[in-house]
Amino acid sequence: MKTVEYTIQDPVGIHARPASKLVQALSKFKSKIILEFDGKTANAKSIINLMSLGVTGGSKVTFKIEGEDEEELSNSILQILGDFGL
Repeated sequence: MKTVEYTIQDPVGIHARPASKLVQALSKFKSKIILEFDGKTANAKSIINLMSLGVTGGSKVTFKIEGEDEEELSNSILQILGDFGL
């Protein structure tokens, strides 16, 4: 299992447009990826689950990645988040 911590840069937080792009990008990987925020967890490959967390701008989140391509995903996640302005 790999863990990646990140501070959300978008002042609005995780909202519909970047969330849908993030889910689409993460779905290309086989590994399971969980987003933790404020004591809650969500499947990061589900837009409904992501949106239900209510992640706001400036929040610190943790991604927990587990699976056959976890190394590749953990190395790519920061670039993916940056590409979508999160």
